[in-house]
Amino acid sequence: MTGVPGAPGLPRVTDDRPGAPEEPLAGGNVSAGVVRVGDTVRRPAGPWTPAVHAVLTRLGDVGFRHAPRSFGLDAQGRHVVEFVPGVMAHPLPDGAAPPRVEDVGRLARALHDALDGWTPPPDARFQRVIPPDGEDFVIHHDLAPWNLVIADDRLVLVDWDGCGPGTRTWDLAYAAHAFVPLAPADAGGPGVEAAGAGLRALADGYGLDDAGRERLARTLAPRTWSMHTLLEHGHRTGTQPWARLWDEGHGGYWRRDAEWIEDHTATLTAALTA
Repeated sequence: MTGVPGAPGLPRVTDDRPGAPEEPLAGGNVSAGVVRVGDTVRRPAGPWTPAVHAVLTRLGDVGFRHAPRSFGLDAQGRHVVEFVPGVMAHPLPDGAAPPRVEDVGRLARALHDALDGWTPPPDARFQRVIPPDGEDFVIHHDLAPWNLVIADDRLVLVDWDGCGPGTRTWDLAYAAHAFVPLAPADAGGPGVEAAGAGLRALADGYGLDDAGRERLARTLAPRTWSMHTLLEHGHRTGTQPWARLWDEGHGGYWRRDAEWIEDHTATLTAALTA
């Protein structure tokens, strides 16, 4: 491996199977051009790719097993990461069991502990589309079922292009909305009492202390509204892919869920802090 011009420190991957077939990988709402080549995944690179490579390298160095390894850039300038066999947690194939919310909490805690105290390279350029509630250390920013691989022996968090500085609570609030999930029962939610139990399970798996539970309860609605704001701004400015997602109705989904969380804040807070 040698350095790549324009990407200091980022290695070049020499293909050992030139001409190997490329299998397009579906899923997600904002990534295009992602393919599988053998035991690797190739995705379009950007100014943020060296920072993502640094994050994944850090996680590998400390033995964090819930993220793919990053290898560098291929001959076409695409980011090359490890392909992890398994099924996506969303959409979940028939007969597959969803991940336990407690296990998602444990994964989030291990991830945050691995990155807390680590300093990114001074020239790191992260791609964050929503301002977080703080910048304590690097977090994933999209900890959700559509970015989680259920492998035989572990859960693996993929799609790191949006990682960047944030807080534990910011990641957890997003994960809570997606994995519990926090939505009305007629929109796929489990009902408010079951949602409270799911929130408590997430916090228990994370090992969240009392102060952290109170912060999480306060952050659930603002974090959900932040997605609506992103999509609404994209709609007004024509910024893609957010304008397209707004037109597909995603803005309405986030508004609906944010209002539902606000309507049931007392019950959800009690479940978290009891």
